[in-house]
Amino acid sequence: MGDFDQEWHQSRADASGHVDMRLNGTGAPAGPLAPGGSGTFGSTPAEKTAAANTIETELQPNTKTATEHADEATNTAVKGFDGWDTAAGMKKLAETWDKQVKVLMGRLGSEKSALRSTSGLFVRNDIGLGDQFRPTGAQSKLNGL
Repeated sequence: MGDFDQEWHQSRADASGHVDMRLNGTGAPAGPLAPGGSGTFGSTPAEKTAAANTIETELQPNTKTATEHADEATNTAVKGFDGWDTAAGMKKLAETWDKQVKVLMGRLGSEKSALRSTSGLFVRNDIGLGDQFRPTGAQSKLNGL
């Protein structure tokens, strides 16, 4: 018996006294979850489409409506305080609000686009991987494996 075989048999004999371990789960996530996140990664293409549709048909229009309503109320209040320092402060507040709403609307648009494109990205990735393996499978059939 060669040196490798002897070492292999000795390693197996040494390991035979050890208890096997099986991982039943990963435990709690290591890092913080996104706000409102469930901690699960996967969702179906239908769920992604539904989420994108909710952003498009509810969140974006409702955010725009709420913003317009707030702008009208703020403009009315600014007129009421015309000549006071309060009016200048409210104008500054309205400018900050408008910038934040613009960022939010951009974020909603980005999330909607990402949700719609992610499903296609995974499908294209799966097809690409399948294409990579297909020649291997075809070659195996030719070789009688």
